[in-house]
Amino acid sequence: MKDQNLDLFDPRTAVMDPEYSPSSTRDPDFGFAFNDVNFSDRLLQIEIMADSFDPQSDSDSFHSQSLADWARNRKRRREDIRKEMDTCHSFSALDITACPEEQVISCNQIDTEDVENENQDESVVAMIEEPHSGDEATNADDSSWNFDSPRVVKVETLHISSPILAAKSPFFYKLFSNGMRESEQRQVTLRINASEEAALMELLNFMYSNKLTTNTAPALLDVLMAADKFEVASCMRHCSRQLRNLPMTPESALLYLELPSSILMAEAVKPLTDAAEQFLAAKYKDITKFQEEVMKLPLAGVEAILFSDDLQIASEDAVYDFVLKWTRTHYPQIEERREILGSRLGRCIRFPFMSCRKLRKVLACNDFDHEFASKLVLEALFYKAEAPHRQRTQAAEDSSSTSHRFVERAYKYRPVKVVDFGLPRQQCVVYLDLKREECANLFPSGRVYSQAFHLGGQGFFLSAHCNMDQQSSFHCFGLFLGMQEKGSVTFAVDYEFAARTKPGEEYVSKYKGNYTFTGGKAVGYRNLFAIPWTSFIAEDSPYFTNGMLHLRAELTIKS
Repeated sequence: MKDQNLDLFDPRTAVMDPEYSPSSTRDPDFGFAFNDVNFSDRLLQIEIMADSFDPQSDSDSFHSQSLADWARNRKRRREDIRKEMDTCHSFSALDITACPEEQVISCNQIDTEDVENENQDESVVAMIEEPHSGDEATNADDSSWNFDSPRVVKVETLHISSPILAAKSPFFYKLFSNGMRESEQRQVTLRINASEEAALMELLNFMYSNKLTTNTAPALLDVLMAADKFEVASCMRHCSRQLRNLPMTPESALLYLELPSSILMAEAVKPLTDAAEQFLAAKYKDITKFQEEVMKLPLAGVEAILFSDDLQIASEDAVYDFVLKWTRTHYPQIEERREILGSRLGRCIRFPFMSCRKLRKVLACNDFDHEFASKLVLEALFYKAEAPHRQRTQAAEDSSSTSHRFVERAYKYRPVKVVDFGLPRQQCVVYLDLKREECANLFPSGRVYSQAFHLGGQGFFLSAHCNMDQQSSFHCFGLFLGMQEKGSVTFAVDYEFAARTKPGEEYVSKYKGNYTFTGGKAVGYRNLFAIPWTSFIAEDSPYFTNGMLHLRAELTIKS
């Protein structure tokens, strides 16, 4: 028998097992040692306290409750803990039972900085058992211990290996190696709420085996929160990965974005929060279609949508209007509104692509802090004054950052640069740049509109078309000037359309004339460049410089 037992531990056998190979990238599986006295050096006593609400903490509900139930119970737990904290301010500093959020490692006055609690959302009490001196009853403040202290409803005892737990968790590492006499005691006690029991058991099992038995979103979220509390980053990453593999809904995406944050959690669950943001941005990218629904979303959800480059919106002016409407609905107090706009939502608006007319309104808007608004408007005006190639360089540099404030979205109405003159006659010069892909997408009968611009109090716009020429023999590129106002309004202007083939060259006039607008009609040319569409859009077309078509329109009020 002795020889047979030795064969079981033959080192040659261990080397051949890839699970124990030094080159293996997987964490070793110590599942066989979980709660086994033969592989343990300590006892972990878990005191389970009654929740102040009626938790469904049995194993069945742990696996079957919905995400809505999970969020509702979490909210109730946070509210109950806040009430307990309000009460415990009047208790003795030694009353660890009445102050469930305070984390200590001994019943004596030991420095609590040795064990930090990054997530103060729920209670954790860790204690090292000490021999009783017999003087406790004399020195204790009985009144504090009997003042509605939480009730221990159950005690679980597990055999644990301190090296295994310490290797996975800074919390347990500090607990077992703080250099004090208490850390040498064999029995350690943790105190948790009843609603945390199932998640903690899953977490402890994971620290040994790197596996979870649960696969539902509510249960994984509970384990994620427990892993954050006990600083088990590997388990947090595992839960995050499992949650990303489950079908996502708007409710679950918002829940992931609003998880209580800590430094550890933020890093470990970033792939999960990124996936939630991408889901919301994709679902609500046509914000006009879902405006009522988006208006009801919380701040984190609105941010995820408005930060997206793929947002489908008429113009950045419309983004600005939506942000003001949302903040005025959710933050009626002007001080709160200014804070949210200055620190959060104001950074979702890409001011360089707003019209100058709307930028003037930003400066006069009382919802924004004046200094903040002035800085953003000035930055936007400097960007508009840059040459197109400088703008593209700035956008390329900005696309690698988180702000994307110089990255142009795919607006329904294309941004324009407008220069106004008052003398000798009222005049405006409008610059419209279109990408080659945008022009290509116009074929065979599409059109794209510019943002509105104004002259003499009237609103105008440019529209680029793919048309059939007048003889209907081939497609061609057309450019038109329209007036927004309809009805009996008449407005006479001189106009000129021009284009250029190189950034440093002058614009070359294509067509000019005069026109009196009535009833919302438009004027323009079906074939601006007098060439077929295929020649216009070809790779060697002279009208695209670095993939951009540069157009200019001059409007002057007729004298």
